[in-house]
Amino acid sequence: MADDRRGPAWPQDQWLPVCSLPRLTAAGIVAVRIAGVDLVLVADGGLVTACERACPHEQADLACGRLVSGRLACPRHDASFSLIDGAISDGWPSRPLRLYPVRAERGEVFINAASLKSVR
Repeated sequence: MADDRRGPAWPQDQWLPVCSLPRLTAAGIVAVRIAGVDLVLVADGGLVTACERACPHEQADLACGRLVSGRLACPRHDASFSLIDGAISDGWPSRPLRLYPVRAERGEVFINAASLKSVR
């Protein structure tokens, strides 16, 4: 189930809680909707990543993707994206996956509100 947190404009440095860390760790991939922006949170080992939900190649739902060796694989084709920098696998004509500033602390996953304003 996706979260949808709407509200007034946030200060540029405000971090919003978007998901509990135990929920994300258990699921591996969680879809969230924050301020009208659809995102995917990914937990791979100790790494937590937030990225756009639609594949930039064919707009497939990456929440239905799978984790493969530190990469998020698209459910529609064989391309995958780095969880570090969003780079697509070699040979695919697509821009990198858009990643968002995220941090995990105190059992919660947070995203920077200012990063969401640039995609609205």
